[in-house]
Amino acid sequence: QVQLQESGGGLVQPGGSLRLSCAASGFVFSVYDMGWYRQAPGKQRELVATISRDGAANLLDSVKGRFTISRDNAKKTVYLQMNSLKPEDTAVYYCRVISSDVWGQGTQVTVSS
Repeated sequence: QVQLQESGGGLVQPGGSLRLSCAASGFVFSVYDMGWYRQAPGKQRELVATISRDGAANLLDSVKGRFTISRDNAKKTVYLQMNSLKPEDTAVYYCRVISSDVWGQGTQVTVSS
């Protein structure tokens, strides 16, 4: 069964950090590009970061310098390290197998004092 399971969300103060994880199962993780998306209340889902199967990363301009995407193919896991968090980063964060219909269930990130 193809599955993605996110974890690591929560409530954090502005300026704080969180590390999201997305554990994959049921497919050959290492050959697929992976992505992190987010959806804030009342807004469309947006692409935050992608990482190719070779480890090449791309980030949304508004998170460059604050977020880092990485992957561990041995653990079948993709990560999103989020530093210097801002209230506008508040959203449900999802991981996805790029160019597929395979999504995780999402994890809530709330940045608030």
